[in-house]
Amino acid sequence: MFGFGRLFHYTVDAFLISVVLAGIKRSTGLSPRVSNVGNKDLRQLANTYLELGEWGMDLMMYASNEAASSCDSDVVVVSALRTPMTKGKKGGLKDTLPEEMLLAAFKGVVDQSGIDPKLVEEICVGTVLQPSGGANTARMAQLAAGFPVTSYVSTVNRQCSSGLAAISTIAKSIQAGEIQAGIGAGVESMSRDFGPQSLSATNSEVVTQNQLAADCLIPMGITSENVAAKYSISREEQDAFGALSFQKAEAAQKAGKFLSEIVPVTTTVVDLKTGESKLIVVSEDDGIRAGTTKESLSKLRPAFKEGGSTTAGTSSQVSDGAAAVLLARRSFAVEHGLPILGRFVGASTVGVEPAIMGIGPATAIPKVLATRGLTIDDVDFFEINEAFASQALWSQRELGIPDDKLNRVGGAIALGHPLGATGARQVATAYAEAKRSDAHIFVTSMCVGSGMGMAALFTSEA
Repeated sequence: MFGFGRLFHYTVDAFLISVVLAGIKRSTGLSPRVSNVGNKDLRQLANTYLELGEWGMDLMMYASNEAASSCDSDVVVVSALRTPMTKGKKGGLKDTLPEEMLLAAFKGVVDQSGIDPKLVEEICVGTVLQPSGGANTARMAQLAAGFPVTSYVSTVNRQCSSGLAAISTIAKSIQAGEIQAGIGAGVESMSRDFGPQSLSATNSEVVTQNQLAADCLIPMGITSENVAAKYSISREEQDAFGALSFQKAEAAQKAGKFLSEIVPVTTTVVDLKTGESKLIVVSEDDGIRAGTTKESLSKLRPAFKEGGSTTAGTSSQVSDGAAAVLLARRSFAVEHGLPILGRFVGASTVGVEPAIMGIGPATAIPKVLATRGLTIDDVDFFEINEAFASQALWSQRELGIPDDKLNRVGGAIALGHPLGATGARQVATAYAEAKRSDAHIFVTSMCVGSGMGMAALFTSEA
């Protein structure tokens, strides 16, 4: 006789062998038996569990396909829309207040989904630069959009991932049974709030004696230079990556691919030359530079460091914009006749060294995939925020993502990066792309200032 511990290990080993045998049986039609395993007890258990192996294979197949399965408790995406992304200080939304951009996004998802605003219980808004964390402006936009006074709002600031963090917050509220439907959103008016005024005037000398803490203050452009130097990403490679982002975005815009994800914004803009105000409708992104090539970008000077390799053409644009994603419990969506675009499967966040914060996607993406037993090959496409060409390119290479699966309609280098909105904007862009290409599984991800990364896994059912 042998003890319980040995029996347990033998049982586990036998089960694994039985799964392999079941696989042989399924693929060849043969019925193998275990006769050459040296240990008699293990051989007996393996043969005993051969039929169990068939069930084991089914269990493993279920685990591998879990991201594709559905049940009443799923968190589903009902609508995902964004405003145009426009150039900071120069673009069509430069004079539009954050609450006005949010209002447009909120109304957009309500109109598109047909949901009764009274059914939306909670809203979370990602925003980075607004005074007082944007709490008042988020609540104002919520109420102006017609959501009931009993609904509630919060804001979140995890820098570039704030919009995705807001979506994740709402998803967790649904998963916990606290709400049935809510909105994860993001907004940023970099025209108004980006600059020295958004930074702390002083920092603790005590805290910054810790080098990692001090590195949190490194300018983002320098972190790009750090990534380029550490991982040997050349200037030429960065220029090629940046040019491709512009070219993909230009082609997508000309083909009308962004129309289904954009909510036009009626707003007042002040003419920079005459000072006159006029009412306009902003309906498309205005930061996409037509005709951009690797050669034209190669003429730009380094933007952050003498002799550096990162330029304005290989960095994300300073932009204004908002986006909103309406989520619900699947059973609730079905009960109320709401459209289902797909499923929010899960999100993961990681920490990395602040000095090379751009590598965040390369660690966050494997983490979120591992939670569902998936690999890079299982994903149809990726939306990785292009904070800088250096970090986006390195993340792509490190993960082995094929060119045709990355940022199919361009990224933040071409479209812009309104900090709090990007995480939600990517989801709107991704669902539009998934519908066009009949894709089923996609991932959105970004690096995060001060040394983090975030990624989320979604499925499409449209």
